[in-house]
Amino acid sequence: MRRVTLRIVTMPIQSQGIITRDNVSVDVSAVAYNRVADAVKSVVAIENVRAAIDQIAQTTLRKVVGQHTLDQTLSETDRINADIREILDVTTVEWGVEVSLVELKDIQLPETMKRAMAKQAEAEREKRAKIISAEGESMAAAALGDASDTMAHPVALQLRNPQSLVELGVDKNSTVVFPAPLMTTIAGLGAFLAREKAASLPAVTPPTPNGAPQPAATTVTDPPTPAT
Repeated sequence: MRRVTLRIVTMPIQSQGIITRDNVSVDVSAVAYNRVADAVKSVVAIENVRAAIDQIAQTTLRKVVGQHTLDQTLSETDRINADIREILDVTTVEWGVEVSLVELKDIQLPETMKRAMAKQAEAEREKRAKIISAEGESMAAAALGDASDTMAHPVALQLRNPQSLVELGVDKNSTVVFPAPLMTTIAGLGAFLAREKAASLPAVTPPTPNGAPQPAATTVTDPPTPAT
């Protein structure tokens, strides 16, 4: 007489050294959950059903993972689990055993591959950072172009100057800023003062050839004609 348990059994699949489709060596371990559905078949159809399931699980794991690349093994674990479970279930159903679940437990990568993947991830993040920065510069340039069209008005420029001075004066610094309209006003005031000074000076007559000052020119007007 043989006694057979019908409960679900947890069977660890030992770590296997597998070469993926892109020639990368990895160590993969998994765990399988199965139960005996037909006690008579599990005793009569095969000599040692537990050892047989363990061996077929190891070879199936090696076969399925070897058909995928490293990226697929890391990212598509659900599909790999389903493929392994389907192959095991088809094989073990003849032994009266049903495989309910298979999960990859651990994937060990070589140190060189870990460093290469880290560099790839770093380069990918740097690329995305540069793209985001370029998009920000493009949006800022478009916004500055629209702002320049609006601020072309003199009044808008005058309103912008106080805000710029406030932004520059946030931190303690010794920066002295002269707005462009102020410099224009100072230049205009200087020109006005120069004209006023030139107008207030007395008129100087040029000297005659013999050194004596030239008399001022007099204006002779004709006497009015008497009325008839």
